[in-house]
Amino acid sequence: MIKLYNTLGRELQDFEPLVKGKIGFYGCGPTVYDYSHIGNLRAFFTHDILIRTLRRFGYEVNHVMNITDVGHLTGDSDDGEDKMLKSAAERGKSVLEIAEFYTNAFFKDIERLNIIKPNVICKATEHIPEMIELIKRIEENGFTYFADGNLYFDISKSLSYGELALLRLDMQKAGARTDIDKNKRNAGDFVLWFTKGKFIDQALLWDSPWGMGYPGWHIECSAMSMKYIGEEIDIHAGGIDHIPVHHTNEIAQTEAATGKKPWVKYWIHNEFLIMNKEKMSKSEGGFITLQSLIDFGFSALDYRYFLLQGHYRSQLQFSLPALESARNSRRALTERLRLLMKEAGEEIKPLQGTNTYLEAFNKALSDDISTPKALAELWGLIKDPALSPAEALAAAFDMDGILGLNLKEEAKPVILDDSQKVAEIERLISERQEAKNIKNYKRSDEIRQILHDMGIILEDTAGGTTWKIKL
Repeated sequence: MIKLYNTLGRELQDFEPLVKGKIGFYGCGPTVYDYSHIGNLRAFFTHDILIRTLRRFGYEVNHVMNITDVGHLTGDSDDGEDKMLKSAAERGKSVLEIAEFYTNAFFKDIERLNIIKPNVICKATEHIPEMIELIKRIEENGFTYFADGNLYFDISKSLSYGELALLRLDMQKAGARTDIDKNKRNAGDFVLWFTKGKFIDQALLWDSPWGMGYPGWHIECSAMSMKYIGEEIDIHAGGIDHIPVHHTNEIAQTEAATGKKPWVKYWIHNEFLIMNKEKMSKSEGGFITLQSLIDFGFSALDYRYFLLQGHYRSQLQFSLPALESARNSRRALTERLRLLMKEAGEEIKPLQGTNTYLEAFNKALSDDISTPKALAELWGLIKDPALSPAEALAAAFDMDGILGLNLKEEAKPVILDDSQKVAEIERLISERQEAKNIKNYKRSDEIRQILHDMGIILEDTAGGTTWKIKL
């Protein structure tokens, strides 16, 4: 039995899907107005680990993820600029060009992190009719009002509003935010449909029963999850920053339309990635991308290993030294597996029978997806002298079905039988030395990583740099 921490209720709960053996999973996707930073990517890593675990335990998972390419403002509560418009204006491109470019960049990062793609990837701009139909249902059920060109959701009509975020409805009454939007009856009311009354120069507009305009941010997730999963969902996941506004509003509008409560059975939220005691934020600028880590000489899998070391519900402190430690640990893991492969001396066969480390590994996963404990079981496994190399390797590669570190591929022995390869190694070592001479340590580290990925270990000595093939 898998136990998951459900934000709705703030407790560990036994996981029981709505339909036996099948799971509808909706994960909030990126807003494609800029590169995803490594803090954003923690959420998608969390979704990946959770889905891999559910599939490991025999569930069929339908994973749906949205792409927000219209309507998300710089403030989550209907205030600020449109993020897509702002990015397009800064870069001198159209909104759709911006969306396509950063969508492609996002999926490149996902691939490098070995994150499995969702079953369904749905863009907001391609689902406007579904959003309009959902808004019409909400309006017909009496949960809306129209003011100054915008259609608002009235949270006072939603008796359970704020339950997910533990908000008090009486604190959401009018007055607190009238300086931002004087049309709101309650401070927490939110726009379902904007017309030109909000932004005169809005780039993307659609016809609707309420006039030419565009949808509010929150409605897209409700509409698209209902289309691809149904009116009830097993799991909805995202970062903890989505709890007080986005996910709270999703619940209110969806349950107002369907009358079904709860709309989502399990809410899963990951904590922030912290740097210099602050959460990383695209809106604030100065964030770190996956590509920037690669430019520093790290591998995307070094960052995946770093994330595995922290439980998804705990804040994770990021620093380059911490990432270097993760890289060293991953390299040591790979070297140990390579040695075991050499000792095994034959093709690794599927695991036969039970393995106590695998049992403990599965138990760690079933206990709210504890990747730190799962990783510890992998290390215990490969260091246990009582296990044969073949058995240890079979179990390790089985564990990697969850960890996603490409261990079998990474640990393949390196064979150098090509003089051109040797010449290339010598050339790179010479270039690295030149970089060190001019104090270009960034390039020096990059070349060391390139050689490491080729299966070459460098040893810097007083007499110069020597190299050897990994075992």
